[in-house]
Amino acid sequence: MSQANISKQQLIDQLTAWQQGKIDNEEFQDWMVTHYDPDEVSIGQGECEWTVEAMNIVMNEYEIAKTEKFRQENAQLAIDFILADEARFNQTRHLFLQQGFHD
Repeated sequence: MSQANISKQQLIDQLTAWQQGKIDNEEFQDWMVTHYDPDEVSIGQGECEWTVEAMNIVMNEYEIAKTEKFRQENAQLAIDFILADEARFNQTRHLFLQQGFHD
């Protein structure tokens, strides 16, 4: 039996649906909780190392954060982080972590 995989596109599709208001914070977090299990699910199979790391960071943050802290208006920062090349990895990670959530 093969291990389930979350692709970069699947994660971006969820972020986009949330960004566009097609799903609310609770539905968005429910998807993360249901799908993010690094021991059971392969994350970003076939992607470069920094993309896999970005996907794990994004999914983990949205899985554990309180939904009232989510900043839907800054969902693009998570997408940019996932799509970033290696040279922009640290910059986009910083922006996502600092501006993606209310303190």
